[in-house]
Amino acid sequence: MSLEILRAGLQTTIQDLGRFGVAHLGISASGASDNLAMRIGNLIVGNPENTTAIEMTLTGDTVLFHSNAFIALAGSKFKIDLDKKPFSFWSGTYISAGQVLTIGPTLKGARCYLCVRGGLQVKKIINSASTHLTSRMGGLNGSILKKGDRIAFGNLDKVIQPINNMENYPYTDTTTIRVTKGLQWDWFDNQNRKLFFQKAYQVSTLSNRMGLRLSGESILSSKGNEIITEGMPLGAIQIPGNGQPILSFVEHQTTGGYPKLANVISADLYKVGQLKPGDQFKFELIDFPEAEKARLEQENYILSLKEHCS
Repeated sequence: MSLEILRAGLQTTIQDLGRFGVAHLGISASGASDNLAMRIGNLIVGNPENTTAIEMTLTGDTVLFHSNAFIALAGSKFKIDLDKKPFSFWSGTYISAGQVLTIGPTLKGARCYLCVRGGLQVKKIINSASTHLTSRMGGLNGSILKKGDRIAFGNLDKVIQPINNMENYPYTDTTTIRVTKGLQWDWFDNQNRKLFFQKAYQVSTLSNRMGLRLSGESILSSKGNEIITEGMPLGAIQIPGNGQPILSFVEHQTTGGYPKLANVISADLYKVGQLKPGDQFKFELIDFPEAEKARLEQENYILSLKEHCS
């Protein structure tokens, strides 16, 4: 049972939820840029939420199915058709061998996920199949997918019960990203903190899975812009010497030497995965109890979906 890439998108990779526990070796977790979309997409087709899926960025792929399949697309909406006929997002669909799914450019956000019942059959490295492009690890040969790549997928029967159609899923916009105070919050005076939250930042064309470079208000530290190198958490917002923030993302370096003003809360990391060059958004400061409440609400939502599968 397999599918084949007839036309490759801009940056298409195989992802799961990531490779954890090896940051001390210099390997960040990687994984889906929008982990919420991938988790829901997998549940729609009846997979465990950490099943491998295909992540497409800005422009999707043309995919030929050599075998029958049950699939779903989740995430931001892209232009798409199945054998030149309309195809719905957030909905499980049976595919017959020989059918062609054409995924064009995004219509709004940055990424969508092709989830296939049974999951993609690729080798795991350090307990994950996620493609880590920087180190050329995981996925299919540690690389983006290319024309002619053929990927096997699992047995349709060895899955849990899929959930109901979610075509009208209210996907959240990305105009506000919530953060908590960073490790070097006290390095910045009140004036610079206010500047950081008052006006919108724009995502630079230099952004990628490693990090998002932002343009907007320059933020200055009262203690300089270099620190002794220390661990770098996912979602950390560093302020380098030019004052333009850098938001660390799924393939982020595991250590860094710039002060960190803030950190994106875990419940909003999926929003970062949907930001594309040119998008504008504002940061909103919340406290740790609020951040934990948001995380629990998101996890409870996923749990409610999983209960439909049992």
